[in-house]
Amino acid sequence: MENETMVPTDVQVNENGKVCFAPDVIATIANLAASEVEGVTGLGGGFADSITGILNKKNFTKGVRVEVGNEEAAVDISINVKYGSKIQNVSVGVQNEVKKAIETMTGLRVVEVNVYVQSVTFDNPEKADKVEKKKVEPEPRVK
Repeated sequence: MENETMVPTDVQVNENGKVCFAPDVIATIANLAASEVEGVTGLGGGFADSITGILNKKNFTKGVRVEVGNEEAAVDISINVKYGSKIQNVSVGVQNEVKKAIETMTGLRVVEVNVYVQSVTFDNPEKADKVEKKKVEPEPRVK
């Protein structure tokens, strides 16, 4: 029995039937996998996600948008990165972990994981205002 609000993602199990994944399931897997990558401080989201956060509801699809087909999935994910992290390395780590988690848990083939760095976060909120300036000594002039 198919729910009309669910876009079924069919993975043939055997001759007895099929397994369907709701897009929220794929988004939850992506969220949890990305959250485990070092340097990721959280996932970004839009206005609706902010309201959910205010209402203290845990939303595991925050910052994740998925498109699912019968055998494939594509993921768009917005992340917040810790200041000082190498953003390129963090982004590649998110792509690898999300792809691996979805493929392992669902059997779907992940065709792309698009990572959007939404913000840089600080351990200490005061540090955002007072980012330490590195003292740069002028190089001696050679005549």
